[in-house]
Amino acid sequence: MQSFNDIREDYEFLDERDDRYRLIIDLGRELEPMEEALKTERTQVKGCLSQVWAYPTVNSDGTLHFKADSNSAITKGIIALILKLVQDQPPCDVLAIDIKAQLSPFEIERHLTSNRTQGIPNMIALIRETAARYA
Repeated sequence: MQSFNDIREDYEFLDERDDRYRLIIDLGRELEPMEEALKTERTQVKGCLSQVWAYPTVNSDGTLHFKADSNSAITKGIIALILKLVQDQPPCDVLAIDIKAQLSPFEIERHLTSNRTQGIPNMIALIRETAARYA
């Protein structure tokens, strides 16, 4: 599995917008499957044009683990990218990560319509709220 930094380097190496989209979409395909039973109104991330669900859990060692999914390939890829930063990390470490700043080299807002990126802050907020609750 690639690290977030490896993915960023690959992304920056690619010149074509379509190649960059493909990279993000491929990340979404690698996302851990989320059981259909977890895709409820309660786990739905509000504000997304696409349907997005996120279900946080705590591993036995106290690290956070998120299951997430989307009905949109590009959105699912962005979720996978975000989870590369926080998955299976201690809550205090998650709180210390500036997710928005880490995503900035990907210029998501520049390449996608505002409708496609509206839910990203809500996903980040959910992750931060979960980390704060368990920190």
